[in-house]
Amino acid sequence: MEVQGRIKLIDETKTYGSNGFRKREVVVTTEEQYPQHILVEFVQDKCELLNSFQVGQPVKIGINLRGREWVNPQGETRYFNSIQGWRIESLQPEQSSGGMPPVPPSDAFEPANDFNEEEHDDLPF
Repeated sequence: MEVQGRIKLIDETKTYGSNGFRKREVVVTTEEQYPQHILVEFVQDKCELLNSFQVGQPVKIGINLRGREWVNPQGETRYFNSIQGWRIESLQPEQSSGGMPPVPPSDAFEPANDFNEEEHDDLPF
């Protein structure tokens, strides 16, 4: 599954428990008639994926929905959901031209003066 929108908030990486569980949260605001503010968690080694992103940047995030069951001390069963991110990519158009060198202006080329229209070539056009 995926969610798209603009980054509203990027939280710092937080560490929990004695085993060093790490979690970092990002809030993405969808761009639709009724915008939604979606909290996505990145855990463990995925926390670093957010390092190169900034607030306001349009992104697409690959997500997994997670759900768990918990029984409280009174014996009541509760259910919790979370949205876990595993990939994030920018939706901004690339500033570079994809590795292509710039095209020189047309006046940088000299016109062909030795062209003979009566010469036939084997090109089909």
